[in-house]
Amino acid sequence: MKTTTIRQTLCIPLTYIFILLLAGINMACSDEDDKLAAGEENNPPTETGEVRSFVYQLTNYPDGKLDALADAPQDLAVIDLARDGGEGYFTREEIETLRNSGKKVLAYFSMGTNETYRPEYEAVVEAGLQLNHWPDWPDEYFVKYWEPAWWELAVKGRIDQAIAAGFDGVYLDIPNAYEEIDLDLVPGEDRESLARKMVDQIIHIGEYAKAQSPGFRIFPQNSPELRHYEGYTEAIDGLGVEDLFFRDADIPCTEDWCAENLANVRALKEAGKVILAVDYANKAENRSYACERYAQYGFAGYVSVVELDRIMPPCGE
Repeated sequence: MKTTTIRQTLCIPLTYIFILLLAGINMACSDEDDKLAAGEENNPPTETGEVRSFVYQLTNYPDGKLDALADAPQDLAVIDLARDGGEGYFTREEIETLRNSGKKVLAYFSMGTNETYRPEYEAVVEAGLQLNHWPDWPDEYFVKYWEPAWWELAVKGRIDQAIAAGFDGVYLDIPNAYEEIDLDLVPGEDRESLARKMVDQIIHIGEYAKAQSPGFRIFPQNSPELRHYEGYTEAIDGLGVEDLFFRDADIPCTEDWCAENLANVRALKEAGKVILAVDYANKAENRSYACERYAQYGFAGYVSVVELDRIMPPCGE
């Protein structure tokens, strides 16, 4: 679970200002979003298709099992490919049991970093693919994700494992690696070329996975601005996105990138993509506010803790 670094100012529709003042939240608005909000009061929120709610848990599965997730009321689950983040992969029987509870199930893994706890870690280092350390996450290093060796050593095997285990799709974290790589380590590259190569990786993942399992779903997490690159929107089935309204634990999202982030996410929704939005908040008023915004925009939303180590109730409970 990591956040992107995009740019513009989040605005809050006028109908929510009073709620925010009561909650002690001060958030700025832009003229563009005021215009959007003015037209929305007469339009009912769009549906999220077959996904109306989801649950997102990456660690701390009780006894290493998925029973609690099967009992959860949401209709989609995002879980790690492995119960321990390493080689303890969930079996086809376990995933089938979770799917039989009425849920779609997406397998989480990073497409842009080498994590020290993954079984491929040492092989990726030895292949010379590892780049700068990510200070925000002590177990993560960016990689040359455009190199064929990254595909062969890490990504292809993870997709194969997800398909073999019966997952409905993959949930691909760290596409924003293109913004975080130290350019001094990759001579000849710039942000534009790295973004293009990230989109190419997403397209490749989709083509490969769907050739093996038609209907397999591709959900990158964050970096919705990649929709501006040719082939991206057609390659994905939906988008996971963090921090639309609150950043880590109740911090209102007021940075310059917040409004641009929301605008790009809404554009993908308009293009028919399923949006899985997750915000991190503990205060009841902030949880309620985020849920109201999800409903307004027709997103499937989930409010959780930063650690993503437990099951939280769906919006409305």
